[in-house]
Amino acid sequence: MKYILTIDAGTTSVRALLYDKEQEKIVRIEKEHFKQYFPKPAWVEHDAEEIWEKVKQCLVRVTSEIDAKDIIGIGITNQRETTVAWDKNTTKPLYNAIVWQCRRTARMCEKLKKSPRAKIIQSKTGLIPDAYFSATKMKWLIDNVKEVRRAIVDNRLCFGTIESFLVYKLTKGKSFVTDITNASRTMLFNIQTCRWDEDLLKLFSIPPKALPRVVANDEVVGTTNLFGNEIIIAGLIGDQQSSLFGQGCFEKGMAKNTYGTGCFMLVNTAKDRIKSKKGLLTTIAYKLKNQVNYALEGSVFNAGSVVDWAIHNLGIAKDPDELTTLATSLKNNEGVYLVPAFTGLGTPYWDMDARGIICGMTRGTDRRHIARAVLESMAYSTQDVLKAASKEGKLKIKELHVDGGASKNEFLMQFQANILRVTLKEFNHESTCLGSVFMTGLATGAYKNLEEIKKLLIEKKRYIPGLSLIEIKPLLRGWRKAVKKSLKK
Repeated sequence: MKYILTIDAGTTSVRALLYDKEQEKIVRIEKEHFKQYFPKPAWVEHDAEEIWEKVKQCLVRVTSEIDAKDIIGIGITNQRETTVAWDKNTTKPLYNAIVWQCRRTARMCEKLKKSPRAKIIQSKTGLIPDAYFSATKMKWLIDNVKEVRRAIVDNRLCFGTIESFLVYKLTKGKSFVTDITNASRTMLFNIQTCRWDEDLLKLFSIPPKALPRVVANDEVVGTTNLFGNEIIIAGLIGDQQSSLFGQGCFEKGMAKNTYGTGCFMLVNTAKDRIKSKKGLLTTIAYKLKNQVNYALEGSVFNAGSVVDWAIHNLGIAKDPDELTTLATSLKNNEGVYLVPAFTGLGTPYWDMDARGIICGMTRGTDRRHIARAVLESMAYSTQDVLKAASKEGKLKIKELHVDGGASKNEFLMQFQANILRVTLKEFNHESTCLGSVFMTGLATGAYKNLEEIKKLLIEKKRYIPGLSLIEIKPLLRGWRKAVKKSLKK
């Protein structure tokens, strides 16, 4: 047995990656995009059944040239807060999956924020009441979808994130589980007791029987015979925590930032559960051998999605490469800033009513300025998060490990290093998937310990800060003014 399979269930696509344990590298990747649904402004949905079909297609193709007997196990990493309701008997979804980006429950969350319950939620879950998380999505489904209410009465309802749904499908309903990192993003999971919280379940009217069993990240959760052989399923982990693990951030103070649809920074705080005073989230990084490691997380809701918007909605470039060429044709942004608050602003503002703006334009502004503002917005948003994280728990962040699609953009990464005044290190663009690979390896015994995994991590590129503080300050002042115009609070 030499291969580890990983399913990467993202926000716009699913992938299957085949990792060769003997060569210690990814040898094949298969990818399928799936449809995005926007039934109302700021609403975002997926067809979970379509996601499952796309996953199967990817798995069949990625294993077409190997013997299934050579597969050590299958891991899953996934978009986290996206919520699926399905029938436990038929395995069919009862409604479209409500995506983490969806803001339909924003009003509900605003009321919670203004009530005493907000402090209770934060103390138990480490999260701030926000439509981003799963609990209010579940509540909305119960309140608005008849089939979901009927399923409660008949004891047929299953609630879960995408990895729960995929495991259920892979095991034909035998395993109804979620891993501890995904559970910690629901706003229903007590990160102190590491259990579903009874008070929070009552608050959101969630029936306990509808929720999956919570498992550790290095736990075997079932088997699948999708390939004609019984293959172990293990190594379940939310995508951002998987990236942290895949980048080797095993020690306190080590941090990573993923540049994907959104930007997500996690800082490992080890056994310390730090309550943020700067708008970061306290979450679970991973659980290994019954030991829980915590993290602080900063969330930027729109990053790579802004690049897609500029290309497909505005049409200012045909692809990301042309967008970068336009951006780098200017020496600086000439005072033009874009605040990507298309679905509100996350860390450290947490303003769900903030909206995207472009400001600082003059008669001379053209698509080059917009292209540059699009790319720079990711760096400025990340600077807001790192600045907040650096002030928590005396954490000293000296370097930032980076991954995700936009981390391939050398202009963006150098600009990021410049304004952060922190060294950026790149190990592998596929670190999110590698995190699940490593977890699956630990669960199945293919890897013995973290020390063995550390030896596999090789630094590929480094970006060293190249601007002085005097040069950076006016740029950040311009950004802060732009953000202030975007905020609704």
